[in-house]
Amino acid sequence: QVQLVESGGGLVQAGGSLRLSCAASGRTFSNYAMGWFRQAPGKERELLAAISGSGASTYYADSVKGRFTVSRDNAKNTVYLQMNSLKPEDTAVYYCAAKNIIRVVMTSTYDYWGQGTQVTVSS
Repeated sequence: QVQLVESGGGLVQAGGSLRLSCAASGRTFSNYAMGWFRQAPGKERELLAAISGSGASTYYADSVKGRFTVSRDNAKNTVYLQMNSLKPEDTAVYYCAAKNIIRVVMTSTYDYWGQGTQVTVSS
């Protein structure tokens, strides 16, 4: 079992930046691929970025490519999402997720989910 806790959300003006963190507890963190998702009201959950267990491989959705960066610190059992050039359409609840596989996972088939953190971008 893996427990995930997101932090770092909040209110930011358009063009600003936020860094989300996701702290994991439980099994060996480096054995888990991690992903960042978001869900806005009335919209489907969207995979934004994913990273392999070692951190060597990453994936980004077109909607965030060039603006968001995913990284991980396996010594701290933490994955990050650096979000730059934020837009009002980035407003959503952001979730991190884990899957017990070391390669990067570019689908929504994750096994463990955090509770989410709200990101609101004002215009």
